[in-house]
Amino acid sequence: MTLLPLHIVAGGMGFISGYVALSSAKGATLHRKSGMLFVVVMTTMSITGMLISAAGNVAPAINIPLAFLTFYLVITSLTTVRPPAAWSRPTEIAAMLMAWGVGLACFVLAVAALARGGREAGIAFVLFPFGAVGLLAGASDLRMIRAGGVRGAPRLARHLWRMCFALFIASIAVFMGRGRVPEAIRTPALLAAGVLLPIVAMVYWLWRVRGRRSVRGIVPVSAPETAS
Repeated sequence: MTLLPLHIVAGGMGFISGYVALSSAKGATLHRKSGMLFVVVMTTMSITGMLISAAGNVAPAINIPLAFLTFYLVITSLTTVRPPAAWSRPTEIAAMLMAWGVGLACFVLAVAALARGGREAGIAFVLFPFGAVGLLAGASDLRMIRAGGVRGAPRLARHLWRMCFALFIASIAVFMGRGRVPEAIRTPALLAAGVLLPIVAMVYWLWRVRGRRSVRGIVPVSAPETAS
């Protein structure tokens, strides 16, 4: 399909920009610029992946919900660290509804796959955990909306886990997809490392911000802290 090259390029740029953003000083210029590039290319990858899956019937029961979940996680990761605006609350509500919709869809598709049995039943073991992530993320959105926003270290933690989990979903598509990894490095250990690295990064950064009320020491003092 004509969208496939764009999808592949966006995925590669997503990995590079995502890891640059994770490894650079939080709030610094490099982090902000690589983070914005990450948002652009990951949303592009999600949209093109969804269209390719729908048009080509490429495992749509898995790929379409995960594309929506990735899109949601990337966008809410961005809006979490953006200054509040007139459109912030409607966007947050729409995002919450999307998360719940994706979560419920994953559970419905998983139950249907189990009912059909056979090989298709295996996708339930993918859909159930990602459905749970969608539902829990939507619940987190609801708490944030009711609280009037999230600030300090919890705000940074929300931003980081959503970014890392979106990168994790993308890593599954790349490293577990047939023919997408060169034969020379297609070994179980390297494939597992490629898939799990975003989760390792997420655990590390959540550990860094654990129990903190301020982002001092993680984000440069000169970087403005705004609520979202």
